[in-house]
Amino acid sequence: MIFRQLFDRESCTYTYLFGDPATGEAVLVDTVREHVGRDLALLDELMLKLSAVAETHVHADHVTGAGELRKRTGARCHVPRLGGAPCADVPVGDGDVVQVGAVALCVLATPGHTSGCVSYLVSFGAGNPDRVLTGDALLVRGCGRTDFQEGDAGRLWDSVHGRLFALPDATLVYPAHDYRGMTVSTIGEEKRHNPRLGGARTRPEFIALMAALDLPAPARIAEALPANRACGDPGPERM
Repeated sequence: MIFRQLFDRESCTYTYLFGDPATGEAVLVDTVREHVGRDLALLDELMLKLSAVAETHVHADHVTGAGELRKRTGARCHVPRLGGAPCADVPVGDGDVVQVGAVALCVLATPGHTSGCVSYLVSFGAGNPDRVLTGDALLVRGCGRTDFQEGDAGRLWDSVHGRLFALPDATLVYPAHDYRGMTVSTIGEEKRHNPRLGGARTRPEFIALMAALDLPAPARIAEALPANRACGDPGPERM
């Protein structure tokens, strides 16, 4: 399996590329519109054809590159069914699989940051899943906020503890964002060391902690939410 972790400095977003070298097919997860050129150049260098673009949720801090990538490559957009994005070619929900060659992204419903968040449990061929893309549900030593887009701290706790922390401890955790230079973790590490969701923290303590954050709105939310509900489609004027 070909795997790359890419980064957007402005929004601290990670984009993930998975490819099957045998079939030449690839999928990109959580793209950023400003980096469409970078992503297409990398696909070309690796001799991969983009057949799918997937989202962990409708982001509020950047505009996805999914619509533009769809126009340029014919890739199909996979967006969580509950995310409020009618632009999706394939609405996905719990238990669905995004299959790209021998790469399988199994959808885990992990709502809480928003009502429509999902994670993707990744496997290749006949191998067992060894990594999970957690979106904003579980960050390295943190988690996404829960104060907009029908976020709910109790649901987030249940998603992380019931779905993600139920995975084997060795499962690699790849989040949608990181603000401190952390690129990857494991389920076992987060169960032990995540200051919000791990260790001895209780569900009521977590709910109280999230309610007291008092964070400013994301700087680009007014632009990003409507754009991302349209898969970030730039429209004909930008073609």
